[in-house]
Amino acid sequence: MQIFDITLPIHPDMLHWGKQPEVTVVESIANGDASNVTRWLVGAHTGTHVDAPAHFVDGAVPVDRISLDVLCGPAVVLDLREVKGQIGADDLRAAGLPADAARVLLRTRNSTGALRAPAEDKPTDWTGLAPDGARLLMDQGVVLVGIDYLTLESPERTDGWDTHHLLLPAEVIILEGADLSDVESGEYELFCLPAKWKDADGAPARTVLVRR
Repeated sequence: MQIFDITLPIHPDMLHWGKQPEVTVVESIANGDASNVTRWLVGAHTGTHVDAPAHFVDGAVPVDRISLDVLCGPAVVLDLREVKGQIGADDLRAAGLPADAARVLLRTRNSTGALRAPAEDKPTDWTGLAPDGARLLMDQGVVLVGIDYLTLESPERTDGWDTHHLLLPAEVIILEGADLSDVESGEYELFCLPAKWKDADGAPARTVLVRR
């Protein structure tokens, strides 16, 4: 059995979307306290994280009520590293998208490129999922789709968020910021466990892939 941790480490100098993570030392053994205690300030969409339907739809399912049957189970990783720009339906078919796939992770050039960028040099170019690709996944009954960047959206669509507006109202869960640099294409078991923040629109998630 092989276990692949595809979770990004969270720290103040990481590439981030929105507010930069902050860490405050509350207690310190070095300063004479009984233990080490820190307080972390992070957004719901920090690092490897889950977008809940509530992220784009008022009153929709929040992250703490997403079924574990959706977040955990068989998954397929597709190799889309040759695609530049948006991943369309034809790209998914060419990468071997199975007709019965329930959870799909998109391994792109982001894992060794845009995802590795320093916080002070945030990329303006990365690979995202096009609306027609999202529609294909929805039509095939996919319940979760993930990608190896801070957002599933392509750069040219971050004004309208078209792909999010397709998937989340249909309760297709989005996993973003998955580090797939050491993961080959193929079939796995996915275990994605977002922090159980009540009524939140998303949450960081410790996420692993298992190949038996």
